[in-house]
Amino acid sequence: MTGSLLTVDAVDAAYGSARVLHKVSLRVDPGEMVFIAGRNGAGKTTLLKTIAGFMPPAAGAVRLEGRDLRGIRPENVARLGVRYVFQDKRVFSRLTVRENLELAAHPSGERMSDVVARMLSIYPAMEKFLDSKAGGLSGGQRQILLIGRALTGNPKILLIDEPTEGLAAGVIDDIFRLLSEMKGRLSMLIVEQNLPVVARLADRVYVMKEGKIFQELVTRAEIEATGALERNL
Repeated sequence: MTGSLLTVDAVDAAYGSARVLHKVSLRVDPGEMVFIAGRNGAGKTTLLKTIAGFMPPAAGAVRLEGRDLRGIRPENVARLGVRYVFQDKRVFSRLTVRENLELAAHPSGERMSDVVARMLSIYPAMEKFLDSKAGGLSGGQRQILLIGRALTGNPKILLIDEPTEGLAAGVIDDIFRLLSEMKGRLSMLIVEQNLPVVARLADRVYVMKEGKIFQELVTRAEIEATGALERNL
């Protein structure tokens, strides 16, 4: 694992007495787009929350560039460069899109003009919504706004939970194009159940079952065989 940006080493996690993760180990190297696939209840979201500091591991370690993240609060994990884009696509609905971006810009110290420029570079159509309430955005537009906010302050890695869940096919295409443009420029660990999206974008795929890493797919042939992947979920 030498040279990896993020390493998860034999991590256990539990909600009270209910153990959810069992000796999970994975890595994300610089510039990689790594996916986690698995059925509902496999532990995928719990794994992202553990990496981001929202759940302390009961055993094992999470390291960013070799630094142990155990015991570090989620907001400080974010300041170290780990940004978590939650599954629920929740924005500050009563604030404008511009104000949502400003909330991300302030703690990062990045100039607001640069934050807005980056948002428009990844999704030019957002310009007409900048001064509209974020609650009026579609699900896909909220997802893109959350990714744009997460990019504030030049993070080292994005953790994205189910970016295409519940979205129409045309909007999924927008998310796919956005992720494609970011591929290779930023490290990402993405939970996703849309297997065609996984097959077209992933550098590597971890398949989770019952809180464990069941399989790691590392070659293009393995990753693109989505039928075989689906049979293993």
